Amino acid sequence: MKVKDFLEHFLSRADWINREHTVDRVIAGDAEADVDRCLVTWMPSFAHVREAVKQGVKLLVAHEPTFYCHHDDRPEIHPPEYKIVQEKLAFIKGSGLNIVRLHDTWDRWPAIGIPSAWGQFLQLGDKPVAFGADNYLHRHDIAPTTLGAFAAHVANRCATIGEPRVQVTGDLQQTVSKIGVGTGCGCDINTYRSMGCDCSVVCDDGSCYWAGIQMARDDGHPVIRVNHGTSEEPGMVTLTRYINENLPVKAQHLPHGCMFELVGA
Repeated sequence: MKVKDFLEHFLSRADWINREHTVDRVIAGDAEADVDRCLVTWMPSFAHVREAVKQGVKLLVAHEPTFYCHHDDRPEIHPPEYKIVQEKLAFIKGSGLNIVRLHDTWDRWPAIGIPSAWGQFLQLGDKPVAFGADNYLHRHDIAPTTLGAFAAHVANRCATIGEPRVQVTGDLQQTVSKIGVGTGCGCDINTYRSMGCDCSVVCDDGSCYWAGIQMARDDGHPVIRVNHGTSEEPGMVTLTRYINENLPVKAQHLPHGCMFELVGA
């Protein structure tokens, strides 16, 4: 299958996409190249790029940017002193690796895209009771429980992909049952609250303690915060499965998971 046809499969099925502005495109390589297998990863870090080349895979499918800028992945937008950008670009070009980004498509893919996969991973159910922000944000209703118990449940689930502790703001004894979850940077606590949520699960790339979280804390709205990579890893698993079931390309998941480790005193 040609790289361009691989990308077109997703763009042609995502009627919410504006092709003039989407970041979903061939980021590096040759759109005319033929590929028969791919690696699927959340962030195309240099280590993951090297791993793809090591495995002899010609297509790396990623959700996040390759060159450290969301809206424009072109490396030339960075100052020349950012040597890592040019080093990474030169390595990719020299290796013959092709990189396709699936972000805007997979963020809103029905039933198995990023927010759906995250809610299912947290065992909140397959059918959200409410949607917000162009379907990026979902509300799941669960049996009433304490914030502490629910946060422990989230931590137990996240431990399986590298984040055994989560950040919690609020009264651990407070009862919660209407849970807001969604995609990374799109997690907006005020939107969750407008959807009737009494607890928000957000990620670190889309929330600030001095802004939304502090406002929520002052108003008694609990917040659970996880790493961006943790929250979107389940969606990479479903994307891998989707490719294997619907395209003539064999896909393998290349895990990323939590981007940091906690170090104690």
